[in-house]
Amino acid sequence: MKKIRAGIIGGAGYTGGELIRLLLNHPRAEISYAHSKSSVDRPLHEVHKDLFGETELHFSSELLQDIDVLFLCVGYGEAKKFLDENVVSEKIRIIDLSQDFRLRVHATAGARKFVYGLPELNKAEISKAANIANPGCFATAIQLGLLPLAREGLLKQVFSTGITGSTGAGQGLSDTSHFSWRAGNIQAYKTLAHQHLKEINQSIDQLQAHFSEGEEGGLHFVPWRGDFTRGIFISSQLKCGWKLDKLIELYKDFYAEHPFTMISQDTLFLKQVVNTNRCAIQLEKVGGNLVVHSAIDNLLKGASGQAVQNMNLLFGLDERSGLRLKPSAF
Repeated sequence: MKKIRAGIIGGAGYTGGELIRLLLNHPRAEISYAHSKSSVDRPLHEVHKDLFGETELHFSSELLQDIDVLFLCVGYGEAKKFLDENVVSEKIRIIDLSQDFRLRVHATAGARKFVYGLPELNKAEISKAANIANPGCFATAIQLGLLPLAREGLLKQVFSTGITGSTGAGQGLSDTSHFSWRAGNIQAYKTLAHQHLKEINQSIDQLQAHFSEGEEGGLHFVPWRGDFTRGIFISSQLKCGWKLDKLIELYKDFYAEHPFTMISQDTLFLKQVVNTNRCAIQLEKVGGNLVVHSAIDNLLKGASGQAVQNMNLLFGLDERSGLRLKPSAF
């Protein structure tokens, strides 16, 4: 059985490391090379120390063309720069984990056209695509909590809060990523101005036109930095006249063909999804107020796991291939 040959750009960071782990254990994929400017020629397990005993691959400075798919695990602006400066065969499919091509107005690089890679929204388009713009982590968690409501035209004003672990800030050290700052601490940041708002509004407008227009509509989002390493927990509040049991059936129906998004009628907690590619959703209703809780692992369903899910769809595989992962419940 032929393997999918994968190349990775930016393999030394958090998303690159998670992607390496997933591909090493994927039944139909093999890593042809992992590229890194900062770690050239070093063994992967020297940088990602949990890979000790798992692989003898070294980080490469070469960009090989004899691959099937290229993952861009790079920061904002770096994916576009990479494609501008390097020749990548048109036969190679690209999955970009940066935010460079997520918005339709920026979804091209030369002759390449990128499809927004949220499988629960665009599975048919992803399956036929050549290039994927992988969604953001906060964007994934918020969208999956709201898409069923958007399909029914039930969204007007939505107020969301969300807390994320320190890995969401990337591997580089900063004032707010040190243990001594994070431990026993939380902080709101980018209040009502987070960079993922544009892609969230774009997706919701795809199902419910004009959601993001006007002061009386749209999404109002306050993100928080949390004192843990990984995971995202979102609570979105809105007015809704539907009864809770009807809403639960709406969500179950919407996600019936999507194996990684599940509806819980019990209280959610973050450890149910950490180390998995799942999104767990819980609905609560008090009077006319609906609260939608959604939780994901920011490095998996919010990044590298979703990228592998998209790779599976691109190559006609079961989208669960290589992603049957167990959460750490304690």
